[in-house]
Amino acid sequence: MTAIFNATGPMPLVPPRPSAEAARPAPEPAQPVAEAPPAPVGPVLPLPGTPPAALVPVTRDGRPIGVFVASDGEVRYRPLPDPDRLLVATAAVLAAGLVTVGVAVLGRRRPPAIGTLTMGPGGWVSLRGVRAPAPQAPRPWWARLLRARRLVVNG
Repeated sequence: MTAIFNATGPMPLVPPRPSAEAARPAPEPAQPVAEAPPAPVGPVLPLPGTPPAALVPVTRDGRPIGVFVASDGEVRYRPLPDPDRLLVATAAVLAAGLVTVGVAVLGRRRPPAIGTLTMGPGGWVSLRGVRAPAPQAPRPWWARLLRARRLVVNG
């Protein structure tokens, strides 16, 4: 409630004069009048038990957003999770994870086995980027001692 204080004394209360527009009857609305929006604070819900407690739900646009809990002479506000915000946050985390995995997979692709193939001035072929063949490991001592031969499968 707002109060206006005047240092010279109280102002006399004068009722407003009706205007010409207010005297005319209001036209009937073409559409049905919508109901007033629900109150942002719901009714007090007493809880059984000792000590006695009470809940007062809080809504916005007809959806619950929290509750006031009154017990033991204290009043606490408990917000409720918003399922829409939770869904948006989950989708954002999932999208970020998929983008990260996609970048990691593309970054780990192996380069081609043969590099650039070019033709030299004399007709010779140059394979750039080809790794040199790995040197053959020496035969183990037991294979030399037994005079073992490599097993070759003829296909």
